[in-house]
Amino acid sequence: MARSLPSTSLPSLLISVMFMAVDATTFTLVNKCEYTVWPGVLANAGEPPLSTTGFTLQKGESRSLAAPAGWGGRFWARTHCALDPATSKLSCLTGDCGSGQLECGGRSAAPPATLAEFKLNGDSDLDFFDVSLVDGYNLAMLVAPQGGSGGRGNCTRVGCTSDLNGACPSELRVMARGDGSGAAAAACRSACDAFRQPQYCCSGAYGSPQACKPTSYSEAFKRACPQAYSYAYDDATSTFTCAGADYVITFCPSPSTSQKSASSQDQTPGPATDVAPLINSTMVYEGAVEASHAAPSARARTRLSVVGLASVAVSTWRSRHLLLA
Repeated sequence: MARSLPSTSLPSLLISVMFMAVDATTFTLVNKCEYTVWPGVLANAGEPPLSTTGFTLQKGESRSLAAPAGWGGRFWARTHCALDPATSKLSCLTGDCGSGQLECGGRSAAPPATLAEFKLNGDSDLDFFDVSLVDGYNLAMLVAPQGGSGGRGNCTRVGCTSDLNGACPSELRVMARGDGSGAAAAACRSACDAFRQPQYCCSGAYGSPQACKPTSYSEAFKRACPQAYSYAYDDATSTFTCAGADYVITFCPSPSTSQKSASSQDQTPGPATDVAPLINSTMVYEGAVEASHAAPSARARTRLSVVGLASVAVSTWRSRHLLLA
């Protein structure tokens, strides 16, 4: 006698599978830098981790990650990374998550690091996203929604595509040495990270929007990157929304000029050093607009995955009914 199995109709099974596929949001991370980067991924508290929390992206490479509905978290790029030959531990000059491994495993980026932050399906079922310099800046970044609903949210490209490393004040500058050409600016710290004072960190007596105001340092960041968060309460001009989109996150929208080409083999971090600015703060990457078209087939891939999953659903439904026959 055939074992009794729960009866599931083919239409309901297909609908549930299709909704699971369509609800997923695809994040595509693209490296247009002239050097390798090591992206890190951190889910918000209570959110599930994605399929990876850290990986390597060579120059010109990209990688896509699927996130479930309602997911929230952040992405960033670690730079100037190398393996310690004695301990086999990975360490990075900027954005290091402290895990000592390729995977960050639930650890966040140590400042300075440019961050892309997301909360999917938030209020009114909108995705909320931003590019943040609150923890400093290590490279240019652009977030481009793909296929979002124009009628809900503004679905605009958001980022910081100016070179803040070359224009960074000497007291905030992080330097790297390597490739025989001397020191070069590798990152720009936030004033909070550099000085640890409440007025820069929006803490203590300054822990409210009314008390914590922009400083000369955050205003310099804001002038260079008007769309990006420059300090903790910079919400009005720095939070963006969209609905039903996938997202392309591009590191160093081409052409990359924020840092010299470097690899893990020829980078030797050195102490911070005061040097003259390398580049004007008004420098903007010419390829910023084209990054919005970096992954035009993201939704197409989702539709293909729906078809594939639907085929699996049909096979599963048939198997169940053969067993019941």
